[in-house]
Amino acid sequence: MLALSQTLSGAGLAAGITVGALLAEEMLGSTGLAGLPAALFTGGAALGAVGIGRVCQRWGRRPGLTAGYATAGLGSLGVVLAAALGSVWLLFLSLLVYGAGTATTLMARYAGADLAAPARRGRAVSLVLFATTLGAVIGPNLVGVTGDVAAGMGVPRLAGPFLLAVVAYAAAAVVLGLFLRPDPLHLARELAAAQEAPEAPEESAQDAPDDTAQDAAETTAGTPAARADIRKVGTGAAVMTLTQLVMIAIMTMTPVHMRAHGHATETAGLVIALHVAAMYLPSPLTGMLVDRIGRLRVAVASGIVLLAAGTLAALAPAHSVPALATALVLLGVGWNFGLVSGTAIVTDAVPLATRASTQGLVDVGIAVAGATGGMASGLVVATGGYATLALSGGIVALGLVPLLLVVGGRGGRTATATATDADADADASTGTAADTNASTRTSTGTGTATSPTPAPITAPSSPTAPPGKQA
Repeated sequence: MLALSQTLSGAGLAAGITVGALLAEEMLGSTGLAGLPAALFTGGAALGAVGIGRVCQRWGRRPGLTAGYATAGLGSLGVVLAAALGSVWLLFLSLLVYGAGTATTLMARYAGADLAAPARRGRAVSLVLFATTLGAVIGPNLVGVTGDVAAGMGVPRLAGPFLLAVVAYAAAAVVLGLFLRPDPLHLARELAAAQEAPEAPEESAQDAPDDTAQDAAETTAGTPAARADIRKVGTGAAVMTLTQLVMIAIMTMTPVHMRAHGHATETAGLVIALHVAAMYLPSPLTGMLVDRIGRLRVAVASGIVLLAAGTLAALAPAHSVPALATALVLLGVGWNFGLVSGTAIVTDAVPLATRASTQGLVDVGIAVAGATGGMASGLVVATGGYATLALSGGIVALGLVPLLLVVGGRGGRTATATATDADADADASTGTAADTNASTRTSTGTGTATSPTPAPITAPSSPTAPPGKQA
């Protein structure tokens, strides 16, 4: 169900990426403000991440994600109305609301990791992200078709992809609202509660499983085992915010740069489609690498790939579509490396009791970084050109490498090693529990541990003496 909803939401997400900047440039008549839509819908993603995170923490993933997609559908409809009425202020407000879709699409990856073992979290996250590929690739390639539909309705052609977003987000909300059962976060809490109290009667767990799991999570929230590792949370957040900042900045201005040099909107849509495919398509491979070679190593690779993307975009001739497309593909791959590895680092560091709310706060930082990159991108291009923007972004991304090397050196172990140790600890705990149970059974079989009256200290009793006397 998560995969199906991600496929649908990918088509809605592509609308803002593909034509958001072009629509703003057309309505505002200024290239310097063309990055404003990206800033607005990523700012809306920040607000959405806070709200969705709190709803998920309190009521579960299903209501949180459903509400997020429904809100994004309303925002998409508002963008279409703003374009039809020529209202800039309605456009700004609607883009802010539309940003909830970005937050929801990203936060769905956490739901994929709720029930995954620590050593397989990278692959679990990547599976949900991979499902976004189909819709995200199809969406930009329907710019012409949706533009024709919009024109037939008397709406500006550039608002066409947002018509698709209305349908896509609404469908994603329906799928999750009706069919995401049982709720992944609730089920994870139930399993954790059952492991904490294995001898509890089955009837009590069946009577109110969600309440039992929630109470157990709240009870253990203050224990050392249930506290987040702040250093790891900060590391994962830094990886995802920097990669988001660089990706949004370069991606946002690429269609504007291409159209300024005579490329058709459909051509820009094709380049963005390839970019979005690269954002999500490598996810299974990325997840496997994260689990196999380590979270920090893949995060370092993210910075290197983003530097290559920025350098190629800066040096690519403006008339060369293949060169620009290659740069945008590398940009997507670098972002994917950063998102999957950063998500695994954060999930490893946060306990179930506070997982959803902490993940929401981390995604607020990601969204703010995207808003900053989107807003700054138009200003940088207006003053220094597209090449300056692309090269600057690559250099910023390279800053991840020394940061992660320092963190890795201090930590002494990668997050993958930690996850492996967690599995080993779990196995050891299981073995200890088994030994304890065995000892208990042995004690029960040989006699009682206590006696109403203490036995006198005498010579060893005969083998035929009653067990109580032997004790």
